Amino acid sequence: MKQNKKIVVIGGGTGTYSILSGLKNYPADITAVVSMADSGGSAKKERDAWGLLPSSDIRKSLLALADVSTSDSLLLRKLFQYRFSEGEGFVGMTFGNLFLVTLTKIMNSQSKAIEKASEFLRIRGKVLPVTMDKIDLVASYADGTKVVGEHFIDQPAHNGKIAITRLYTNPKALLNPEVGKAISESDLIIIGPGGFYTTIIANLVINGMGEALSKSQAKIIYIQNLMTEIGQTYKFTASKFINILNQYLPSKNLDYVFINNAPIPPNILKRYQKVDAEPIMNDFAKTTSFKVIAADLLSPKLVKKETGDLLNRSLIRHDSSKIAKLCMKIIDLV
Repeated sequence: MKQNKKIVVIGGGTGTYSILSGLKNYPADITAVVSMADSGGSAKKERDAWGLLPSSDIRKSLLALADVSTSDSLLLRKLFQYRFSEGEGFVGMTFGNLFLVTLTKIMNSQSKAIEKASEFLRIRGKVLPVTMDKIDLVASYADGTKVVGEHFIDQPAHNGKIAITRLYTNPKALLNPEVGKAISESDLIIIGPGGFYTTIIANLVINGMGEALSKSQAKIIYIQNLMTEIGQTYKFTASKFINILNQYLPSKNLDYVFINNAPIPPNILKRYQKVDAEPIMNDFAKTTSFKVIAADLLSPKLVKKETGDLLNRSLIRHDSSKIAKLCMKIIDLV
């Protein structure tokens, strides 16, 4: 019997959600590795009030991989997605996050709580925190300043046009051993899309991640973001993303880079221009060490802000089915 190929997706947030939502429809063993650096919204309460690792990226990945074949499974998924828009101390939080917090307290283990929630949702795959250590992201900037905390890097109160020169964690964190094992056994590794520093690089700066990737025999795909983002990637071109990414990928080269070539609707561009964001320009040279796949990766659905959501979100997303189809074509070659 032919064994399913093993895919590891490294990221977090809505970017990883989009990728996983498409991949789960194919015969593959999927492991989602998600960042544990989130510090905004409900994550702040989970960290400060309950002393736990943030749950939002875990919840999103669980939902992306969740079974939706029955009315009961759909209802459970909707429960996990439900975001409170009223109630003192609850506005902005989701039922899924509260469920994971409660389950962790009952089981006295966040890892076991994630495993049990995976069973409840009957997910197709596995979701792993990149580290089990409690950390803060620290960004150093070109003007010599430092900012502590993922939320303050992602949604800056400082001048977001100033470039980040270094990202690291405080304290240093160790790679979750299960993540290292999944990477060593994988056939394909997908990095991105997502907040470049606060989601993607946030995973790569965990001690042990670089070594695990360098030892892996898997092919690596990097999925380029759709738009630049003030605070992290102001005025970045496609090649700038890769140049910086390579600084955090020692001794390991990318094999493929996906980049969107579908036009962004003019009305959406105008809204992005108000926050100094623009489509990422494909300025790759004709010859690169990796294969560039430029294609229509854009979802036709516009993102609607949820009631009670207090954070800024992207207006457009990658199309999960288009991305998954391309990834599976590549894994067939592995």
